Amino acid sequence: MKTYKQVFAELKQAGRPALIPFFVIGDPDFDTSLEIVKTAIDAGADILELGIAFSDPIADGPTIQKADIRAMRSGMTVAKACRFIRQVKDYRDIPIGLLMYYNLVYQYGTEKFFTEFHKAGVNSVLVADLSIDDAGEIEGPARAAGLDTVFMVTPITAPERMKRIASKTTGFIYTVSVLGVTGSRNELSDTVEGLVARLKKLTDVPVCVGFGVSKPEHAAAIAAAGADGVIIGSRVVSLVEANLDGKQKMLAEIATFLTEVKTAISPA
Repeated sequence: MKTYKQVFAELKQAGRPALIPFFVIGDPDFDTSLEIVKTAIDAGADILELGIAFSDPIADGPTIQKADIRAMRSGMTVAKACRFIRQVKDYRDIPIGLLMYYNLVYQYGTEKFFTEFHKAGVNSVLVADLSIDDAGEIEGPARAAGLDTVFMVTPITAPERMKRIASKTTGFIYTVSVLGVTGSRNELSDTVEGLVARLKKLTDVPVCVGFGVSKPEHAAAIAAAGADGVIIGSRVVSLVEANLDGKQKMLAEIATFLTEVKTAISPA
């Protein structure tokens, strides 16, 4: 199974950050979602960040909330999400991170969840509603299962807390570019450059930036700030929502957008 370490090392040699799109598994249905993810891989995704639909996604804005609803209405479950991961890995060996909520992990059984999803091909699980203070709930079971750990840093995270987060992170630091929930924004936060620089002084763990990344220009600015990865969620999920009645147009628009972002973050 390809690791984060391998991918980030390869991309460092190439002189660009990782392109990391986010999708909700099963949005708008299992088969279409699988086509979407395959399209993203073919368009140049280096790593995938995938969500498992949840009824109360408190870190997410309306776009991803609606994607969760569509996925749940289509019958998506945690067990089906595991099957989905296996099918993605059968298509391409690409690192996969899950971004989700603790209730789903806990209800499934923490050790069982981490073990089964790692066997399916998942590299890491980021639990959005579990702070570093409660990392013990998942840190041991995740590492025992063979998973990397991924935790979040925000623009207002104190330096000492950043150090603590970095010390417990083995995959990458998910750097939240803005205060608030996920969602497309017209302008990239002016905190990104300083935040990435501070983290780079504290750790050698890769630093990836997400939340509010909506345009190729945003991705280019994040690359210029020295980030190791660019995470784009709501913008690509909005292309799913806008084309629910036209699958081929949906896939084409996702491919075009991700190709534009890949070009923007690649050396000239």
